Amino acid sequence: MTDAASAPTGQRENLPLPSYDEVVRVRSAAKPAPDKARTALIARPPRIEDVAREAGVSPITVSRALRSPGLVSPATLERVRIVVEKTGYVSNPHASALRSGRSSVVAAFVSNLVSQQYHEAADACGEVLEAAGYQLMIGQTSYSYARETAAVHSLRALKPAAVFFTGVVELEDNRNFLRDLGVPVVESWAFPRDPIDMLVGISNTDGGRMAAEHLVSRGRRRLAFVGRSGGRGRLRLKGFEARASELGAEIVVIREVEHVRSMSEGHVVLRELVASDTKADAVFFANDLLAIGALLEARRLGLTVPDDLAILGMGDSEFAAQMTPSLSTIAIDGAAIGRRAGELLADRLLERSAQAVSEHVPLRLVARDSS
Repeated sequence: MTDAASAPTGQRENLPLPSYDEVVRVRSAAKPAPDKARTALIARPPRIEDVAREAGVSPITVSRALRSPGLVSPATLERVRIVVEKTGYVSNPHASALRSGRSSVVAAFVSNLVSQQYHEAADACGEVLEAAGYQLMIGQTSYSYARETAAVHSLRALKPAAVFFTGVVELEDNRNFLRDLGVPVVESWAFPRDPIDMLVGISNTDGGRMAAEHLVSRGRRRLAFVGRSGGRGRLRLKGFEARASELGAEIVVIREVEHVRSMSEGHVVLRELVASDTKADAVFFANDLLAIGALLEARRLGLTVPDDLAILGMGDSEFAAQMTPSLSTIAIDGAAIGRRAGELLADRLLERSAQAVSEHVPLRLVARDSS
């Protein structure tokens, strides 16, 4: 494994050593009730003959239903559709390549398709892989264990050449499944000690510490935290709490949200903070979507930012600098993460390297008008 503190650019000099993220490892997940048809096929990818038998039609009828549905009766088409969904059968134009294990598809699972940083990472990763002769296929896990598990198990049928996650896999069952899949895997967006295979990470713990340092340096002493209730949100909170305590600041409120889908969550949280008696003088929103929503709501409520309330985000989306006031944030270089992930996967796939590489991408504090 390479130097854990190495930067993808190779410019390691004068860079502080990153803090490891103590990522939660979940031993088991709730499993759905067993499906007999699916259980029978779990030892191998379902074939067109399995779908045909289950649907009570011939294999050629299944093929017509999938490729030329207008040639099949609506009732037959519906039976085939139901069985395909139940078994997870994949009809792929590159089926011969997949059967031989020489797939040109790399599966990328992003946490949230709304996020600009995840989009930039997937785009940069795809550019590198396309130049190496591979295609990126993107799915979304939505920070959900159930969706992550479904996505991971879909790989049995897809048989991708490699897998890229904009995040780290916490469920041990899924980690073991990916190891057993026998293809290169790159995780990202956190910095654990024990990645599945390769890692291009950021230290969320350090991100939280940077946030506390910045707000306290601006004279703020009554701090609030708003972020996701699990995963990277918890890691950022841990760093924020630790550094605030070291600097003698008080965290007067912690508001955790289950999901971050849009700016509307930021609107709601800011209204709650203003209506409460916490009298926070600064808020660290551990996600730019939340912070931008809060900035917009502050204007509607007649608050002056940062005089009445300082606001700090994390991510550095393209809208952060365009807001009024502009949003201070901790920048995450999504494109650099994706590009390096693509390079590591291409090196492994083209047999240029066999190393289990673990690399760190530094975060950057961007101070603007909101703090």
